[in-house]
Amino acid sequence: MKIGIVTDSTADLPAYLLEEHQIQVVPTILVLDGKEYADGIGITREEFYHRLPSFKTPPTTAAPSIGNFVTPYETLFSRGYDHVISIHAAATLTTTVNIAREAAKEFPEKVTCVDSGSLSLGVGFQVLAAAEAAEDGLKAALDAIVSTRKRLQVFAALDTMEYLRRSGRVHAVVARFGGLLSIKPVIELLDGAVKPIGVVRTTSQADERILNFLLKAGELQRLAVMHTNAEHRARKLLNEMMSRVPQAMPREILFANVTGVIGTHLGPNGVGFAAVRK
Repeated sequence: MKIGIVTDSTADLPAYLLEEHQIQVVPTILVLDGKEYADGIGITREEFYHRLPSFKTPPTTAAPSIGNFVTPYETLFSRGYDHVISIHAAATLTTTVNIAREAAKEFPEKVTCVDSGSLSLGVGFQVLAAAEAAEDGLKAALDAIVSTRKRLQVFAALDTMEYLRRSGRVHAVVARFGGLLSIKPVIELLDGAVKPIGVVRTTSQADERILNFLLKAGELQRLAVMHTNAEHRARKLLNEMMSRVPQAMPREILFANVTGVIGTHLGPNGVGFAAVRK
């Protein structure tokens, strides 16, 4: 059985891996000052984050349409694929996977939709696991997703509470930290929920906090360092990781400026990581 893989643009996978594994990507939607942009088209990530603090109205996001999913499913089936696994961002934070499920109804028993329970490379690593295992069949690919998710950790240190407050999607974090917008919240994404795990006053303290979480993870199979247009800060964090536990690091480490569809809810100048334990 030939298995095709579909995901959405919040997976943040680099183009070379998408091409290598023939992964189809459905763009999610950014709405900026009333104008819709398909993710990655019409505005770069760097430009988005530069403009983010100055938009007249706060940016919003939207899920793709059913038709946006039908097209890549049809494309894969026309290329001889027998089944499609469609892996998407956490259903608790976006309706994307539910729309994919509606589209899948047009292909009875030929599309399996998966709620990753994660965002960014937390999704991307599950997508990669499925793609790498797909040659061994549908069950092997689905088992690889489950295994990866069980060993996955996603942490982030944000620069401000402001964008979480605007988003309205992370009430637990905002409620715990209240109106202290000047603090640096440290959060974990676990099973589709954004969980507050700490609060500090400086970026260096925040980076040290998430670094300590990573150091406790042990030997890693996969690692991605992510940022919201804070490359210098993220590179410094990566270098610190490499200097402290080089033996625990995987051979390839991904580095991603997170899509604006996620960043609009997190704000600029944040850093984080997604790690899969061995």
